[in-house]
Amino acid sequence: MRHFTPGRLLVAGGALAVVVFALWVLPSNDYIFLPDRAHPVGPLVSVQGGRDPTYHNGGGVFFVDVFVRKATLLERLFGGLHDGADLYPASEINPPGTNSAARNRIDLTDMRLSQQTAAAVALRALGRKVEERPTGARVEDVLGGGPAVGKLEPDDLITAVAGKRVFSRNDIAAITRAHPAGSGLVFTIRRAGRQLAETIRTILVPGQPQQPIVGIDVTPAYDIHLPIKVSIDSGNIGGPSAGLPFALEVMEKLGRDVVHGHKIAATGEIFLNGEIGPIGGIKQKVIGAREAGVDAFLVPAGDNYKDARKYAHGLTILPVQNFQQALHELATLPPAKR
Repeated sequence: MRHFTPGRLLVAGGALAVVVFALWVLPSNDYIFLPDRAHPVGPLVSVQGGRDPTYHNGGGVFFVDVFVRKATLLERLFGGLHDGADLYPASEINPPGTNSAARNRIDLTDMRLSQQTAAAVALRALGRKVEERPTGARVEDVLGGGPAVGKLEPDDLITAVAGKRVFSRNDIAAITRAHPAGSGLVFTIRRAGRQLAETIRTILVPGQPQQPIVGIDVTPAYDIHLPIKVSIDSGNIGGPSAGLPFALEVMEKLGRDVVHGHKIAATGEIFLNGEIGPIGGIKQKVIGAREAGVDAFLVPAGDNYKDARKYAHGLTILPVQNFQQALHELATLPPAKR
């Protein structure tokens, strides 16, 4: 029989400690989503001619974000280890053909664009004139396994295809349809301040023999000119999901009582026409809103709303499809109890 001497026990304990430390520190290939307490938007937003952020009378607009990082090996083995945590493979987080550095750059670009769009939507709701000039077609998504993988990335601005200016999905479709499948078409793009040209060969999709594609989804892009200066300092927080709370805060700064004394958290991508688009991490965002003690949480209608209700635990969840509906929902809340 082998006897465990104090020396052997000490060595075994030290080895175990090294293993646990390595599991806790070394990253896995998966990503972890963690809740973060909702933050007031007021200190981040500055509007020319706007008022001081002490106007809320106990209320205010709050935005919610999500901590996203590589999960450690220990977190991967034990399903996250944290309340409200979710694990995702890298393939679901990083766009096809990109890495984490590219994703971070894309997220920061999305945040910048969402801020500009939010300001435009808010000013228009107040009757201010906002000018917009179409600049191209912005890549929303790249289809995994498609010919555009490794060539185009989300947030690339496509300005021309085969030498012809494009501004929409229909513009690109018309050009690809005019060339046989397998043709190499030159896509002129702007990415991170640089102009690039990528040759992409089209393919046919089963059931759609008349429409060669490259495997991307795009949305029209605009150069927006605001009548007044609006500055939003979100630091290193990325993504488009704070568009809705930013728009609400801009209106508050310009004298419109939006929250009526309530503490309101909001999330949702906002578009120039005022529509509110879905976002990710809704579970963590509901938890972050609850932890901040808000009175209600505005979320995009549809699946985001359905998922948010699962984690509401008494928090009022308000589904909205557009900005005007968000304003109506807030105006019809019961009086704030402060």
